[in-house]
Amino acid sequence: MHAAPASSLLAGYYVISLRPAGAHDGLRRAAARLGARTFALPPWRLVHRDDAATRQTLLAALAADVVLFTSPPAVQAARALQPLGPARPAQSWLAVGHTTARALHAAGIAGARAPTRMDSEGLLALPELAAIRGRTVGLVTAPGGRGVLAPALVHAGARVLRADVYARQPMPPAPARIAALMALPAPWLLPVSSAEALILTLTHLPEHAASRLRTARAVAASTRLEGLLRDEGFDDVRRAADARPASLLAAAVDSPALC
Repeated sequence: MHAAPASSLLAGYYVISLRPAGAHDGLRRAAARLGARTFALPPWRLVHRDDAATRQTLLAALAADVVLFTSPPAVQAARALQPLGPARPAQSWLAVGHTTARALHAAGIAGARAPTRMDSEGLLALPELAAIRGRTVGLVTAPGGRGVLAPALVHAGARVLRADVYARQPMPPAPARIAALMALPAPWLLPVSSAEALILTLTHLPEHAASRLRTARAVAASTRLEGLLRDEGFDDVRRAADARPASLLAAAVDSPALC
């Protein structure tokens, strides 16, 4: 028996993207490589902040002993306010994942490090945060999310200098978009890398659409998200190695080599 070519592993599937508005291209390209189509269902749009208070908090965060970025949009929003580099001697720059680290590298921070486990717990396990008592940590991020990092760092004795450089603006889908979603043939695939995006999507959708979405094969970017999906009524749930589009889709077709 010959293995199916990678370009047809998800043929016939619709990948439902819960990425922010305008940020679906990476998942769309990964899906197309496997023969799937993508349907964008953004729960929010990202809005850069540009005011004196944000600039002041960003300056303080970038001067900290450890500077920590929680997403590629955080890097982009910060860069729009001011140049990011170079890093000071003995200053550590951290990223929640490899994509965020690449964004920092492009911004001139060549030594930015990311954990293998690309989430808050992975960040907190990095050696740069192991002995943080009495030091400052600049947290460049947005309001919302899990709210795990800042309390854990404060508990460890750090002084957290937070800069919320962008915001997530909820975007309930229009009736025509919901109708288009319901018209999609099965099977559906739902990659999930954000608990907040999942919950907001289920909240925005009318009950009949949310029920249909729960029939999708869901792929969680972490064990925590896997549990959340099951709690929210999803029966067909897989877990990916990380939140990268290729990893999420590889888990959907049991093909780790695609990562």
